[in-house]
Amino acid sequence: MQPSRSSPLLPPRAALFIAILAVSTASIFVRFAQREASSLAISAYRLVIAALVLLPVSIGALRREVRWIGSRDLLWGFLSGVLLALHFATWISSLQYTTVASSVVLVSTAPLWVALFSPWILKERLDRRVLIGLVVALAGGTVVGIGDACQLRSGGLACLPLGQFFEGKAMWGNLLALVGAWCAAGYFMIGRSLRARLSLQTYIVGVYSTAGLLLLGIAGLLRLPLTGFSHLTYFWLVCLGLIPQLIGHSAYNWSLKYLPATDVSVALFGEPVGSTILAYLILGENPGWLKAAGGILILVGIYLAASRSDVPGDQAALTDLSQ
Repeated sequence: MQPSRSSPLLPPRAALFIAILAVSTASIFVRFAQREASSLAISAYRLVIAALVLLPVSIGALRREVRWIGSRDLLWGFLSGVLLALHFATWISSLQYTTVASSVVLVSTAPLWVALFSPWILKERLDRRVLIGLVVALAGGTVVGIGDACQLRSGGLACLPLGQFFEGKAMWGNLLALVGAWCAAGYFMIGRSLRARLSLQTYIVGVYSTAGLLLLGIAGLLRLPLTGFSHLTYFWLVCLGLIPQLIGHSAYNWSLKYLPATDVSVALFGEPVGSTILAYLILGENPGWLKAAGGILILVGIYLAASRSDVPGDQAALTDLSQ
């Protein structure tokens, strides 16, 4: 017997707003933690800490639902965790080979892949307003990416040579970022299906644990340090696990029960906007006019996508990936 459904206690759109605020803090915590820890180690700690905090309060739900969860749902849940781990691993690794501009633009295409495949895989109708919002947000993400590679000067716009984006190591980095976007898209679509049947605790404990353990294994194989950090670095790692992962990503996953996967994925565009604002306030990093303009476009796109009025509070009729 599957868990009963009830009206959400919090409007799903409000949950997405909370998710954006929480996830936007990740770049600040990562910046501080990277002084001692590798990016893969940081990602692994982020997921494992969130899973460990959730486990004690999720035992009841796990005991109830383990009785009827089928093997196919377990397999899909495991795959969701693998995709989340690969998303972190490929996207973070891409930054070692290509420019921040290329990486951000390519990984930000995740909502586009969700929009393209959700009607086919999840049988979710792509609303025209959501599509328009997606295009506007993608345009804003592209402008933000250009802001990393270009500068406004008296003579016009000065950018890095285009060839640097498509040759040698840069091409490999671009491919890794694109794979990261595909993994994120798959993670959201699987979550959309499983969250129709599984409680939030059961789903995210399984997914976060799987992804975190896989990343720990990858970091171990690469012989990256996983211990020996200062107390301050451990503090930033705990902050990462509690705020952007436990609150932010969990709010995204909670929303997947009530909103189409495309709607939730579009909210991902809000993270670079929030991160840029926090970087300006905390780190004193001036985003510049291009990034500011791109951020405005992203916010407009999110608003357009979120303003659709035909989304019910709770949807039970979703394509079952386990069939």
